[in-house]
Amino acid sequence: MWIYEKRLEYPVNIKRTNAQLAKVIISQYGGPDGELGASLRYLSQRYSMPYPELRAILTDIGTKGSE
Repeated sequence: MWIYEKRLEYPVNIKRTNAQLAKVIISQYGGPDGELGASLRYLSQRYSMPYPELRAILTDIGTKGSE
């Protein structure tokens, strides 16, 4: 069973905003060359991999590489 708590793991104190830096950070997470895109490419490639050992490596990279 899961308990959902809407709170941050670490407290965030923003003293002043920086829109340009926020744009760069967001693009690294969700942009076409970001972490999420890379992770999803590894996970989608695992379905066409004929060798189980290599399929496991692609799964590991896609799930643990983004930590």
